[in-house]
Parts: sequence; C-alpha cells; structure tokens
Amino acid sequence: MNRAPRSVWRRPSHFLAFGLGSGAIPFAPGTFGTLAAIPFYWLLSGLTLEWYLGLVGIASLLGIWLCDKTSRDLGVHDHSGIVWDEFVGYWLTMAAVPFSWEAALWGFVVFRVFDIIKPWPIRWVDRRVAGGFGIMFDDVLAGVYAWSTMHLWFWLH
Repeated sequence: MNRAPRSVWRRPSHFLAFGLGSGAIPFAPGTFGTLAAIPFYWLLSGLTLEWYLGLVGIASLLGIWLCDKTSRDLGVHDHSGIVWDEFVGYWLTMAAVPFSWEAALWGFVVFRVFDIIKPWPIRWVDRRVAGGFGIMFDDVLAGVYAWSTMHLWFWLH
C-alpha cells in the first residue's frame, strides 16, 4: 500500500498532481484518479471539439509541469498517487464522444485496460522517458489507444 505524503493536502501543485486528492487513496490510485476525471469529462463534453481539445492540451502541458515538480519534490519518479496523467488520458479517450453515462463507463474501462496492460510503445515510454513528460506521455498514448478503440466501436455500431 502506498501512503500519500502530507504535502498533497498542503501544496496546490501536489493536490492537483494527485488528482484533487483522488490519488491519495492507498489502493488502486490510478483507477480512482480515472474515476475522479469522469465528472470533469461530463462538464467538458458540452464544449465544441476545438475548445475541448484546447483545454485537454492545456491540461497536458500543465500536467508535465505538475508531475515533474511533484515527483521531484517527493524524490520518487512517477509516485503511484500522481494521477493527473490519468485525468488527461481519460479526457483524451473521451474526445468527440457524446456524453452518456454508458459511454463514460466504457471509456473508463477501455482507458484503464490500455493504461494497465501498456502495449507497445506505451510500456517502452513508461520505462525509458523520464520526468514530467514521461509521466504524462505514457498515459497520453494509452488515451490515444483507448480513443481509437472507442471510436472504432462507435463506427461499428
């Protein structure tokens, strides 16, 4: 079990990197971080695709900084409680997917599968790319894989 540092509740950058505290849950923090991203997807889903992708892009850039700063502060590369990358990966998964609770759930499952299994090149990136960019990029790739899967499913049905 991974214990969250107290700084999660004291430093705004750590609080955000830990997914508004969702990554502080001592078991399955990535799963809880992804769950915490769902209400934000619901809010974002009413935007035009351009605005949606723009905000996700900003969240990605912010995430590189947040994840890098928090991992350096903690002295642990990619602490399991850092889940901002799961937020962004999930939001990418859901890009251009009309909101429904069923779609939100399927997107959650598909993203978590890719994030956990880490098919090539996700695993390679996870192991070899350092810093905040590395922390973010493997989940961005998982989000792209999951996005592709979601849209293929919608196209087939």
